[in-house]
Amino acid sequence: MISLTVNGKKRNYKGPPFKRLIDVLREDFGLTGTKEGCGEGECGACTVLLDGKPAASCLIPVCQVQGRKVETVEGLGNPERLNPLQKSFAEHAGVQCGFCTPGILMTASRMKKTDAESVRIGLAGHLCRCTGYMHIVESVTKTPKGRKR
Repeated sequence: MISLTVNGKKRNYKGPPFKRLIDVLREDFGLTGTKEGCGEGECGACTVLLDGKPAASCLIPVCQVQGRKVETVEGLGNPERLNPLQKSFAEHAGVQCGFCTPGILMTASRMKKTDAESVRIGLAGHLCRCTGYMHIVESVTKTPKGRKR
């Protein structure tokens, strides 16, 4: 059995140890906010926080998260209570189809610098086919200070 903390709750997984973390999150734990884009760690859609740092969940076998902390987009907020970063994405059109948004939110939630240039560099590993990035960068830079990081 593999034990981990997901969004602040202790979780146990019984199954193949080399099953990908993204599949465990979606299929076994029912956390479908994390999306799979490329399955090769290149697009950023599957980004979660692993011990507080962005990580591609499509590349990580669940056996490597034994005893570790995983945060998914569901841990940021929910439709009834969005966190400031999620609100900013809604207010500044940072969300189009929404497929890439969970991964971008997870990375952006840990950014130390939120000036436009730093945001562009920090989100360089995320692909979005809808927005052209301008609205995404604006959503991050216009998030009120003191947001959850």
